[in-house]
Amino acid sequence: MAHLNGSSNGTNGVDGNSRPAGSYTLQSLPKSNVFTSNLPPDPAFPTPAKSHSAPRETLGPRLVKEALYTFVRPEPTQEPELLAVSSRALQDIGLKEEEAQSEEFKEVVAGNKILTWDEKTNAEEGGIYPWAQCYGGYQFGQWAGQLGDGRAISLFETTNEKTGTRYEIQLKGAGKTPYSRFADGKAVLRSSIREFVVSEYLNAIGIPTTRALSLTHCKGSKVFRERMEPGAIVARFAQSWIRFGTFDLARMRGDRKLLRELADYTAEHVYGGWDKLPSKVPSGDPKSKHSSTFTGIPKDTVEGEGLEQENRYTRLYRAILRRNAETVAKWQAYGFMNGVLNTDNTSILGLSIDFGPFAFLDTFDPTYTPNHDDHMLRYSYRNQPTIIWWNLVRLGEALGELMGAGSNVDDAVFISDGVKEEDADELVKRAEGIIENCGEEYKAVFLSHYKELMTARLGLTSQKESDFEELFSELLDFLEAHELDFHHAFRKLSYFTLSELETEQSRKDVAGRFFRFNEAPAQDAESRSRIARWLEKWAARVKEDNPNDEERQKAMLAVNPKFVPRSWVLDEVIDRVEKKGERDILPAIMKLNLDPFNENWGWNESEEERFCGDVPKYKGMMQCSCSS
Repeated sequence: MAHLNGSSNGTNGVDGNSRPAGSYTLQSLPKSNVFTSNLPPDPAFPTPAKSHSAPRETLGPRLVKEALYTFVRPEPTQEPELLAVSSRALQDIGLKEEEAQSEEFKEVVAGNKILTWDEKTNAEEGGIYPWAQCYGGYQFGQWAGQLGDGRAISLFETTNEKTGTRYEIQLKGAGKTPYSRFADGKAVLRSSIREFVVSEYLNAIGIPTTRALSLTHCKGSKVFRERMEPGAIVARFAQSWIRFGTFDLARMRGDRKLLRELADYTAEHVYGGWDKLPSKVPSGDPKSKHSSTFTGIPKDTVEGEGLEQENRYTRLYRAILRRNAETVAKWQAYGFMNGVLNTDNTSILGLSIDFGPFAFLDTFDPTYTPNHDDHMLRYSYRNQPTIIWWNLVRLGEALGELMGAGSNVDDAVFISDGVKEEDADELVKRAEGIIENCGEEYKAVFLSHYKELMTARLGLTSQKESDFEELFSELLDFLEAHELDFHHAFRKLSYFTLSELETEQSRKDVAGRFFRFNEAPAQDAESRSRIARWLEKWAARVKEDNPNDEERQKAMLAVNPKFVPRSWVLDEVIDRVEKKGERDILPAIMKLNLDPFNENWGWNESEEERFCGDVPKYKGMMQCSCSS
């Protein structure tokens, strides 16, 4: 039986003629296949019928060219056990909560039933049928060739009629695809628990992310990684699963036609239309509406003249850039690390995606990487903004010809044959200039969002230039110097009152709250004095900004979570589910996970405080592998 985890924070209402939110079953849920209807399929199996009737071994693994996906069915799962369902995800898709208890739901999320396909009624060329996406990527800075959905299979798309958001529903760990290479297409339980939990947590704290609907234990499946492990399937969803690596592969193969099709699809069907894309940031206005602000520019409009021309593909690049800058700013503000930011793990919508060796900071250490294979610290906490920009430069190279063409981008000769030799230098200079200029925009967008969130986390409603050095930087410096807990620092600060900070001695006294109880690092006069000096500056800014303790505390508690799914918490949950057979711990943790800003959750007070408390000795700043 499935456990429904947490409570939904939405309301059941009717929007126009749509049904009430959460009223659908899987059968009645409106379904679409916009991705497969608008993009080229694997030429070896161009229709669902041909793929469905083909022996699985003929589907691959193999190279797939001039295509963005292959129709492929999930492998059957023996003895599926539905471990958990996210009630928040159910609501966002539009499914009623009791649907998660149905046998059909269990079969669909285990890959044992294809809702949208019936051989008797589906036409040869039509019908919605599962597919796996084809893409490539740069891994640890090196081109890795074709990668693709090696163990992920998308089932269908559905649009929430209340919000207008279209989601692509996908199973991760559902078996081999043409893109599995030498792997088995499966996922293990430990990594599936980690992805299920963190997907819903990031959404709960406001960080753009792919989502997790359900977690299924494949009791009849054993998967070999470093050892034999139980298999699992995560049913997950996103507005789009297109990655930078999807563009990389077409570029590296020189497939100009496919690259243009992909760019057009992304603008028209993922971003909602060319007229929704942002314009060039006005000169001298680096803070101009950095979040995905739309301008209503017609798709054929070209801004600027000569080398300054910026066409609609440049606007698409800017939109993708802004989304990713915003997301990485939020990662940094909340101490989250993806752990393996290859271009195939970077979303064109700026979603947190493909969770492998991810982690949250325990103590503040900018050099920390949760990936124990990352010996060069490429994907460490401090490097994430730089790596996302590195990935954006690779995307800029993929879109370079389209952006560099300027007003000639729709010229018939250019479309069919590419740039003329005599125009090549101008095209390259224009593309390089666009990418360089966008680098400055990326920095501005990142800093704008980072400052905005850090300002809120410190209980301020306004920003001053001095805040970055005197408050943000100094806070992080003393957290690092004294090995203090990153998350607890913000939550504990949320409870401070101005009356406690009026004298130097009182500030030194309350400075002790930032330290762990009865354990190293030791509190000494110097550390307390340093924190007290910071508290004096903070209190002065608070008085200037808003001296009302109650208002500030309420606002801070709404952005500084009490619960964080740290590595040690996840390891304990995995051990208790996998090794000890406990079935109540995961839904219990999900209560905290879906509402992490709460003070309590009505579960078990001592356990709640333990999971929200100090990191156990020797369990901080853990690392894990990419293997899953």
